[in-house]
Order: sequence, then structure tokens, then C-alpha cells
Amino acid sequence: MTLTAESTAREQAAAVRRTEISARELLDLHLARIAERNPELNAIVSLDEERAREGAAHADERLARGDEVGPLHGLPFAFKDTHAVAGWRTTFGSPLFKDFVPEQDELLVERIRAAGVVVIGRTNVPEFAAGSHTFNTIFGTTLNPVDPTRSAGGSSGGAACALAAGMVPLADGSDMGGSLRNPASFCGVVGLRPSLGRVPQWPLYNQWETTSVGGPLARNVGDLALLLSVIAGPDPRAPQALGDPGVVFAPPVSGSLAGLRVAVAPDLGGQLEVDAEVATVVGRSADVLAGAGATVSSAYPTLTEADDTFRTLRAWHFQAMFGALLAEHPDAFKSSLADNIRAGEHLTGADVARAYRQRTSLSERMREFFADHDLLVLPAAQVPPFPADQEFPTEINGRALDTYLDWMRACYLITVTGCPAISVPFGRTPDGLPVGVQLVAPHGADRFLLEVAAALEAEVAP
Repeated sequence: MTLTAESTAREQAAAVRRTEISARELLDLHLARIAERNPELNAIVSLDEERAREGAAHADERLARGDEVGPLHGLPFAFKDTHAVAGWRTTFGSPLFKDFVPEQDELLVERIRAAGVVVIGRTNVPEFAAGSHTFNTIFGTTLNPVDPTRSAGGSSGGAACALAAGMVPLADGSDMGGSLRNPASFCGVVGLRPSLGRVPQWPLYNQWETTSVGGPLARNVGDLALLLSVIAGPDPRAPQALGDPGVVFAPPVSGSLAGLRVAVAPDLGGQLEVDAEVATVVGRSADVLAGAGATVSSAYPTLTEADDTFRTLRAWHFQAMFGALLAEHPDAFKSSLADNIRAGEHLTGADVARAYRQRTSLSERMREFFADHDLLVLPAAQVPPFPADQEFPTEINGRALDTYLDWMRACYLITVTGCPAISVPFGRTPDGLPVGVQLVAPHGADRFLLEVAAALEAEVAP
């Protein structure tokens, strides 16, 4: 077969292993696409073609020697610019770190590098990954690959955009309030927020803080499973890691929707304000699921206290991470982020204890909900991709939003339940903008979630 930039990651990796294409040729294929699309879209930053060519040559040399190679051997890869990559510029989207070069890989990067990728650069992020629109003062704004006047989402917006545009075959990301799921929906790719502990992180300032998780992005569920199989699994440096080895998530992935008990809740029973066009697309999933043999209801869990829980823990986390830096450089942060950090200064021990108590209740409520349902379906983003010159949406369906977090509630209400959630491309608005559905499963049921996502993907495939 003839490989293209749109070929699956599995096809590309298999072709390299069979020496049907060299790693250098595969790199050239993607560099050509980067040269074509990246000047407009601004998804990949800190691109280093010379080092990438050296890496591809080394990958080819290993195959020529008959060395054992990893499952991602020879695939071009750009790491999210919030993940520390030894020897590579890592800015976190902040001018305070515009020249920072880490000396050590973080665990997720370590695993992906060990799997054989050829590092080419970084993917763009918002400042310190805060907010679901990718822009910063170092590299500028990442644009949507479907409509470059629109946002690519965030914080893994550069990653999702690069994937959708064929600049890379796979991408890594992280998700606190939707940073994998939101850009996946905006760009028409697949993004998974795994169960807490599925993809361990190290180092962290606080190994017991579990709001943010690392995870994979891909153009299809099978490729996403491939990357998850590389980054998942226990590590002695991560005490909260789940024990399943990564290989249990490896492709092939297939599943059936027949017999599943599915709750479809486009606005989560009135708990979300959802753009009417998005709600219409998500609502259509009920017919597709029922047509495939699922038993569909309009049930939903009550997540009333999830809003306070997420906002409290996020502010506490941001203040702990960035409070001292903000005090030292008060003018070096975007105002929305600075305000969120300062909100953490006023939290008390009782506030944080309340948030964790509520989080425990939410986890238990989801366990009870999934005793009667196998899957929850809701939007991955409450709005379609918005104009790229806006920092964030200020209204939905004509109703004003109070804060820059309000339009992300569909994702962050799920965050604090600890459940795995995946955004799968499902349809488009009348203007042709991508809309993803968010599938949520019980904690620990990541393999099941992949199988369901693959089955839904097959149902809506052209």
C-alpha cells in the first residue's frame, strides 16, 4: 500500500518495521505536511528538523542491525509543550520559561521515547495549559484545521490540530478540565481522559493530587489504543498507578453496542447549558446507539457539587504550583490565569476538605449510576469551535457566562468523578464544524470504553 500522512499510525509503524518505508522517508512525508499546513495553523512549535533527521537515521540504523524495536518505532512525534523532554526546549506556553531546557524526561515522555518515536518538536499550548483555547505570547494562536478562523481548543490544541492536519500520526496530551477531550471534539479526532491512575505521572509537585491526568490523542480509536498501551501501566515512582500493564489496551480493538444500557444526556438533565447545534448532534447518538442494539434511556447522574469541587481543587492546585511564581512576576501571567491562582490564596483547609469529601461522594454516585447503566453519553464540548480571536466563549444560546471556565463544564464535571471519558468524532454543525460525543464509563473500565468507542466509530464511519 502507498502510505500517506493520513495513513493510520499502526500502518505507518508496521511499514517501518517491515522496511517498506524508512524512518527517514516517513519523516520527510510528515515534514512536507508540516511545511504545507503549519505556517497557517501554528500547531507544532520548537521544530528541529536537523535533530529529527538524526533521530530518523538512528531509527533506520537500529532496524538494519536487527535490534528489537518498540511499537512506535520510527513514528515522527511532537510532545505537548507542557511535558518535560530532556534536551528539548519546554516553555509551558509561558514567557518565564521561553528558554527552558529540561535535563530529565517526565515518565510519559520516557515511555513514548522508549517505544521508538522520532522526536521532531513540541505542540503548542495555552499558558501553563490553563484554558481550552491554545494561545500564548511566545508562539501565538493555534488555529482549527477544519476552519482556520476558529479555535483548535485546548490545552492540547496544538496536538489535536497537528493530528487532524496529518502533521503527526499520534499525539500526547494531558487533561484537567477537558484538555484532551475538548480539542479532540473541536478538531475531529479522538481524545481519551483515562481513569485516575491509568497513566501514571512523574515527577509531580504532589503525587497525591489527581485532578490532571496524561492521555493519548489519535485520529481513530485503534491508534489511540496503541498509544495508550505505551503510556499506561504501573511504575514504582507513581504510588497511585493502577496495576494493569499497558499491553492490555493494545489493538486490535473491536466491540459491540448490542445489549448495552446507554444513558444519553445532551445537557445532563439541565445541568449544562449546551449550544443548540451541539445538542442536536449529540442527541442523534441515541438513534445510532439504539439502531445498533443498545437500550437507550435519558437517565443521568446528578453532579451538582462537581462544579464547586472542581473549581476549588483547581484553584488550590494552581496556587500551589504557581503562587510563588506569580508573586515574583505579577505581570507575566494572563489575567484569567492570575485570577484563578489568586483565588487559591483564600482557600482554607476546610474548603479543600469539603472538595475532597464531595469528590468522594461523586465517585460513589457514579459507581451507583453505572450499576444500572453501562455508558453515559454527553457532549465533549458545550459549544462548537468558536472564533480564534476570542479568549473564550462569553455566552451560550444567548445566555451570558460568568467565567472563562463555564463553557467547559461538560468535561470538568466528569473530571472530578475519576471516571474515564473519551471524545469520539460524531457529526458536524450546519457550518461544517466538528462535534464530538463524550463517552463515560466506570472507573477502571478503560478497555471497555475503547471497545465501545470503536463500535460507535464504526457505526458513523463514512
